[in-house]
Amino acid sequence: MSSINRILLFTVFCLVVSHELQVCIAIPAQFLGGQTDCKQKCSERCMLKIFFRRCFRQCSTCCQRCSCVPPGTSGNIQACPCWATSTTGGRNKCP
Repeated sequence: MSSINRILLFTVFCLVVSHELQVCIAIPAQFLGGQTDCKQKCSERCMLKIFFRRCFRQCSTCCQRCSCVPPGTSGNIQACPCWATSTTGGRNKCP
């Protein structure tokens, strides 16, 4: 009976470990600090700005730090929490 309990316990352990691995693999790279195509995403974010170069430079810095860029040309900062919390002098640092 003891060997059956060990086999059952080992099987349950293997199932739990395999489930955890699947969950970890399914997490998007942006939440793990993975690479984001900052150049393309910042070009899209800043394309309507009058000062494109300034916006692009700030966006690139924030993208490298946060590993994400909010969708759209402005706003939507809730999609990237790091973006929303980056401030300088009480104002948003990221465009």
